[in-house]
Amino acid sequence: RISATNALSDIYAMGARPLFVLNLVGFPRKLLRDGILDEILRGGSDVTRAVGIPTLGGHSIDDNEPKYGLVVIGEVHPDRMVTNSGAQVGDVLVLTKPLGSGVIATAIKRGEVDENVIADAVQVMTTLNRSAAEAMLSAEVQAATDVSGFGLLGHLRGMMSASGTSATLETARIPFLAGARELTEAGHVPGGTRRNLEDLAGDLDFADSVDEVTRILLADAQTSGGLLMCVAPDRLTALLTDLEGHTPSASVIGEVVQGQPGTIRIE
Repeated sequence: RISATNALSDIYAMGARPLFVLNLVGFPRKLLRDGILDEILRGGSDVTRAVGIPTLGGHSIDDNEPKYGLVVIGEVHPDRMVTNSGAQVGDVLVLTKPLGSGVIATAIKRGEVDENVIADAVQVMTTLNRSAAEAMLSAEVQAATDVSGFGLLGHLRGMMSASGTSATLETARIPFLAGARELTEAGHVPGGTRRNLEDLAGDLDFADSVDEVTRILLADAQTSGGLLMCVAPDRLTALLTDLEGHTPSASVIGEVVQGQPGTIRIE
């Protein structure tokens, strides 16, 4: 279910409507009779059925390491497509899901996570960005992206670079998953998260008050993360009202400002 929800996010981030999906599977033949693959495919189908789209086949290979993903085909009118290049100076940054899924997933692999932390993370990762996308379109948002493998900072830098703008973030307003800070402090940090932070270093300006744990979580590689939107100030109230109830963690986290394109000030 997490994989299917994650795969749909790119479509929703662009304001598009999904039409159908194709399954992509790598799975060891020796385990086919155990029913594990059936459960995996059933979980993906549960999500796509909830969205109202069919699975029209796919491709599978014999692979010692199990892998599962989906190709999602969608459509959007060219004049209504939301891209990552439409941010304007003065836009407000809104994030719809809390951060920290990469850290939590790493801790899960090591068997060092409380069940409540796992349940909360799974709940967030299996929440579709569909309602958030509908609110985004209603508020006439001109720039957005989903937050995934490059972390919040990586995807924000990409959007600011494409838009020729800069950004400021207020860490006190950024939501994090329950347990994410503690697990980061315990060292459960994925390699991709550390690489993100290293790759971004030249474009980031951290205030001295921003601690190391927060810096790591802002670059944490997310799975099925939320949408990061740039909304005009006069449309902010309408957006937050539409998001209320569907995305309870939606938060105003910063602003688009003038500056060297792609740079970010974090306070």
